[in-house]
Amino acid sequence: MDIAARLTSKGQVTIPKLIRELLGLHKGDQLVFRVQGEHAVLARTPDLLELAGSVPVPATKRGVPWPEIRRQVHLKRAQELLHRVQEPQ
Repeated sequence: MDIAARLTSKGQVTIPKLIRELLGLHKGDQLVFRVQGEHAVLARTPDLLELAGSVPVPATKRGVPWPEIRRQVHLKRAQELLHRVQEPQ
């Protein structure tokens, strides 16, 4: 489905009503534009609170402070990189 809209001199576009309805867009919603070649895809960004609980967290990671999780991930990535560099070609 193609629906046209006009770009203003200030670089603004009014999203047509049908598109707003189809995407469930409302005043204040956050949007993302993803550029794919010479096209841009428009999407409503998810409300991160709606995603809570959608990814299972291993019991060993529950309650671990975020800085510690980041430290562990960085350490694991560094170990993997070191392992790749040391592998014979």
